[in-house]
Formats: sequence, C-alpha cells, structure tokens
Amino acid sequence: MSRSALLPRTAPFGDAERAHLDAALGAATPIQRAWLAGFLAGLDAAAGAPTADQPQAAAPPRAAEPLTILFASESGNSEKLAGDVAKLARKGGFKPKVVDFADLDLAALPKEKRVVVIAATWGEGEPPARAVRAYNELMGEGAPRLDGVEFGVLALGDTSYAEFCAIGKRLDARLEALGAKRVLDRVDCDLDFDKPAAAWIKDALKALAPAEPAGNVVAVDFARPAPGEADEAEVSREPVTAEVIEHVNLNSSRSDKETIHLALAFEDGAPAYEPGDSLELYPENDPALVDEILKAAGLAGDAALRQALLAERDITTLSSATVERFVKATGHAEARRLIDNGEVRAWIEGRHLIDLLETYPAKLSAEHLTDITRPLPPRAYSIASSRKEVGDEAHLTIAAVRYATHGRSRTGVASVHVADRIRNGAKLKVRVKPNKHFRLPSDPSTDIIMVGPGTGVAPFRAFVQERRAAEAPGRNWLFFGDRRFTHDFLYQLEWQEALEDGSLNRIDVAFSRDQPEKIYVQDRLYAQRRELVEWLENGAHFYVCGDAKAMAKDVRAALVRAYADVKALAPEAAEAAVAALEKAKRYQQDVY
Repeated sequence: MSRSALLPRTAPFGDAERAHLDAALGAATPIQRAWLAGFLAGLDAAAGAPTADQPQAAAPPRAAEPLTILFASESGNSEKLAGDVAKLARKGGFKPKVVDFADLDLAALPKEKRVVVIAATWGEGEPPARAVRAYNELMGEGAPRLDGVEFGVLALGDTSYAEFCAIGKRLDARLEALGAKRVLDRVDCDLDFDKPAAAWIKDALKALAPAEPAGNVVAVDFARPAPGEADEAEVSREPVTAEVIEHVNLNSSRSDKETIHLALAFEDGAPAYEPGDSLELYPENDPALVDEILKAAGLAGDAALRQALLAERDITTLSSATVERFVKATGHAEARRLIDNGEVRAWIEGRHLIDLLETYPAKLSAEHLTDITRPLPPRAYSIASSRKEVGDEAHLTIAAVRYATHGRSRTGVASVHVADRIRNGAKLKVRVKPNKHFRLPSDPSTDIIMVGPGTGVAPFRAFVQERRAAEAPGRNWLFFGDRRFTHDFLYQLEWQEALEDGSLNRIDVAFSRDQPEKIYVQDRLYAQRRELVEWLENGAHFYVCGDAKAMAKDVRAALVRAYADVKALAPEAAEAAVAALEKAKRYQQDVY
C-alpha cells in the first residue's frame, strides 16, 4: 500500500474522509499513531463496554512511555523550556514529569528510563541557586550509577561570560560518566535560544522515542489531573507598548549614583503581573556608539544598518565567539593570534565590540557586522508595584550603569537608555517575565522578612503594596542598604508612610559610607539575629533580592551564623537549618 493511501477502500469512510485521514496519518510518527490508537481505545472504554458487533483491540494498550524532564533555572528560561518539552511530549505519546533540580531526589534518578536535562549557567560558571544542592550531590562521590538511563542535555548560557554554558557541559559529561547513555548531542544556547532550543527539543523527543512493536497501542490516561498538577495559567509573553508617565531620579543631586523610578501606563490595561515578577524592557543602543562602530567598520553611510544596530543588534558584548566570527569574516592575522595563543579570554575582559574594531581595523560588510553581533536581548527589571494599588501601571527601579575600563567610558545599554534618552511621554516595548519562585506566602497572616539593598528593594515595594491593599495581617520587616542616608535612601518617604500606617512593621537600614567602617545589610541582619531567628522559627518567610556575587552570599552566611549563635548550633547544623528553609521554599532569592 502506498504512503498516500494508508486506508483501504473498504474502510467505513467516504472518499473525502479517507483522504483527510490518509493525509494526517501519513505525516504522523509511529509513536503518534500509537498514541492515537490508545486515545481512541480509551474513548470507547470511557463510553462503555464494546458490543458484539464492535471491533476488538488487537492487543492490550501499552502504557505511555515515561519521560523525566529536569530543569535548573535562575531566570525562568529553563523552566519555561521544560514546560514546552512536556507539552510536546504529551502530544507524542509520552507521559512527561517535570522536576526542578531543587526538588530532585538523586536516589530515584537511576529508576528513570529517559531523561531530558535543561540547565542554565549562572554568573561565572555557577549553577542556579535553587539547583546547588542537587548539583553538588550529582557531582559528588556518593552519586549513584545511572546505567540504563538515556539522556540528552540542553544548555543555556550567555557568551558574554567566559564560562559559557558551563553547568550544562558539566552535567552532560557527568551523566555519561555515571553510566547513562547520551542519545543526542548537547546544544549550547546563547541568549537568543528560542530557535535552537525548539529544534533540539524536537530532535530529543525523536531520539528518546522507543521502537514501536507492530500492532501495539499506547494507553491514554483519561483521569483528571490531581490538584496542583494542571498547568498554571500562562501570562502572555507577547511584548506590549507602554507609555512613560513618571521618570524620577530617586537619588539626590549630590549622589554619585542615579536610580530612576519609572512608571509605565498601558492603553489596554497593565499585563497580568504579580508581585515578584519582572518586566523585560526592550532598549535601544547609544546612537553615538552606533556611529563609532559604523565608522570603525567602514560602513558610516549605511542608514539601514544604522537603524538595525540601534534597535536590533547587541553592539556591546564581546566574547570569544565574537572574536572568532570577526577573524572568520576578515582573516585579520593579529586578531587570529589572540585565539591561537590562547589570549582571547584575557584580552576581551572589560572590553566591548568597539575595542575589537578599533584595535584590529578591517573593512567589514553589513552582512559581516550583522553576523558578528547577536540579537539585542531585552533587560529584565523587578517590578516595583502591585496592581492592587497602582491599577493599570507597572513601576520599575533602574540604576544607571556607568563605568570606565581600558581608557574608555562605558554605559549599561538599557539603564542609560532609560536614564539619558527616555522622558515622560516616551513609548517603550516591554513584556512580563513571571517568577513563581519569588512569591508572597499563600497565607496572608505569615510574617515576611525582606532583604533588598539598592535596587534590590524594588520587589519589596510591590510586596508591601500588595499586603497593604489586601489588608494582610502578617508582619513585614525590611532590611535596606545603600551608600549614604541623605542621598541614597530609595523611597524613603514611602517607607516612613508605611511605618505610620502599619503596612511596614519594621525597617533596619545600613548606609555603608556614613561612618568610617562600612556597614552592610548582612551586618544589620546579624545584629538583630535573636528576633530574626524568632520570626523564622515562628514560620516567617525570608526573601533576598539584589547582587548575587557578594551580597546574597554574605546575607546567607550571616543567617547561618545567626542560627549558630542563637540556637547554639554547630556550623554544620546551622547550615542545615538554613538549607531546610530553602527546601521548604521559605528562603527565596531573586538575584542578578
């Protein structure tokens, strides 16, 4: 029988029906056909036992193949892709199970037949915060053998960091070392991961699909999902246009910092964000820098390319991959020596694309310059407002990034776009980035402790607004820090009003430059350790937002020391107490 005529003419369908069915079935994979057979068998079973004149199944249905999807995520991208895998897997006849690395029971991993791993790399080659425990266990000497497990790894990273996709690479190698069988090659994705990730997911499901025995069907589970198992309603990820209605510098004119409070209004209503979510802002590049790059590349007269570089291409990031693409496009011998001598990583540190073009001048075409750069990604900022209080608005707290390296002034792409080139009435393209792992307690009577120095205070402004509007009876305690009380106390009047109306029960502040010795939020936290531990022992939730490299680690270390002192615990027991808070999702971080 030809592929275009799967159904015989004796099938109980009309000619047009047979043609439609042939077209659909002819394009289906074996496992999709098996799933469909099981689905139809399930429908018949749900409708009642078959009568004597109804055809019987040639073989008993075979259970759908289980598939475990592990994700390690910091910003939510890996988690979103894990959900995409699960949806596509269900359509292909699998029975998927999505597992956060934070919840992984390593002892159960050898029982999983097929495993998809989607792992992000955080900072300079570190695992996402929630994945640290399971990652360390998997890398440790006590990790179990994984013989008989088939796997594939999708790695997410950022080529602006030296350790690009390091966690995905290490997991891929470790699973193989433990005896698991790699069924397809790892793919390493940069920030523009949508297309390569989608292609890898399709390939992974094909590679992991079992061979289908003839005449077998896949059973379909018609049971309702258990409470909590159904997919959550998804917030739209489509960009929308917002109008700037407030643009206020929260620092004094004598501060050496500039922090913009940005209020955005939406013509068709604010997107459905929750306290703890972020808003991704689509910036434009500095026009002066665009012109410098065009001049250095010998393309100063190309108006179409100039517009593309302004709004679409990342013209600051300089990575090893950027240098390699530059050498491939130009054949520049001196730039090639950087790669050949292993010096490229050291050379690019603190430099941008303009440094490469001016240090190693070469004539480029518009196509070359486009190929060398990557798409300009949006920048995510914690939302500093609650819809219950501000209605159809969303507020952001953005610190302008300005610094100098290698004799050149540098600026943050999005932050300085907002600070210098955006004013009231301007239009910005934005989209919501949900973060369900940084949420207020479901019980409004639960106390919360918030640690947010600098712009890390943004989500806690949203938390306090939300709890005030909902008249939540739980207590709210804020730790805030910055450089100077007089010049850098972000939202000072609002916090004073919150203390007066009772929506903020306590605030402890640390201004590092107001005295000879520097004092930080972790110092204030430890100073209040007895009351702090008492709150936590009585069920309070603990939140940290801000710098991941130093502050977040120092805060956690201070909390461990607080437990050790207050509860008279050995260091290992104090660490276990804080780890228990994390496991119970009572210690949550949103760090960057």
